[in-house]
Amino acid sequence: MRISELARRAGVTVKAVRYYESLGLLAPDRLANGYRDYGEGDVRLAREIRTLGRLGIPVERTRPFLDCLVVGHQHADDCPASLAEYREAIDEITRRIDGLTARRTALVAHLHEAAHRNSRVPPAGRAEGEDPMTDYLSLPADLPVPEDDGAADHLPGTEMPYLELRATGGGTVRLDALGTGRTVLYVYPLTGRPGTDLPEGWNAIPGARGCTPEACGFRDHHQELLAAGAAGVYGLSSQDTAYQEEVVERLRLPFRMLSDPTHGLTRTLALPTFDSAGATLYRRLTLIVRDGVIEHVFYPVFPPDEHAGQVLDWLRANPRQPAAAR
Repeated sequence: MRISELARRAGVTVKAVRYYESLGLLAPDRLANGYRDYGEGDVRLAREIRTLGRLGIPVERTRPFLDCLVVGHQHADDCPASLAEYREAIDEITRRIDGLTARRTALVAHLHEAAHRNSRVPPAGRAEGEDPMTDYLSLPADLPVPEDDGAADHLPGTEMPYLELRATGGGTVRLDALGTGRTVLYVYPLTGRPGTDLPEGWNAIPGARGCTPEACGFRDHHQELLAAGAAGVYGLSSQDTAYQEEVVERLRLPFRMLSDPTHGLTRTLALPTFDSAGATLYRRLTLIVRDGVIEHVFYPVFPPDEHAGQVLDWLRANPRQPAAAR
């Protein structure tokens, strides 16, 4: 077949075919009149070069794959040399990602320095020189207040479902087996991490901002909560356990965090959620679970940095009576 027919069937340009041939990747027969005569094998090789190019493997490094086809293998990556080329391509991409990440980090640092170079007085709650993008302990004064939309009205009196969730520190926790007495289970959307931007528009979403100060509040009031009758305290979000482990270590939380990435509590208890940056996240609320049944619900929660104190006040105002007195 002529070069134009090969290019059409392989989905490449005539110029590309000539380049492949200049590299020795295609070797067509020659007719008596000197014209090139391409065969079905050449079509297959040209298509393979195009496919590998879409994966980021340059034409010049496709020879191991083409040789694999030429010797009779069904797939171009059936040979060890092809697998080695995959690995090299992956390593090269990894190096490029690392380089780009380093450049991004440097650019972010320059941006923050330039943006705040002339600011003599840091915002309230932030120390001099502290990065505002990673200061999750303070809250903006103009945070929108979440409204009670009734999404948690059905929860009081509901039994906790059989749901086993991974916990920080290893192992799992069954929500229907939290034990006797009262358990404080605070549910939150997403804890910020230093060096990682929060979703765009996060501060404008009612009830979204404030997970770090909320966690610190439960940390600081932990012993008081236990003294007021809580048998245990847990945090719960849809982030995976590895993400939560970093939070527990960085904030030195004395309690375990539960991971519900598949939103099991949404399916079983119809907990309210919202979407942000393509992810479904839990709305902030707190359950007081007593002997396996939801006794009280805090919803909506605001302000989050004072919420642990609100829970403590409720526990003190509603002490659990001994069995004989009930």
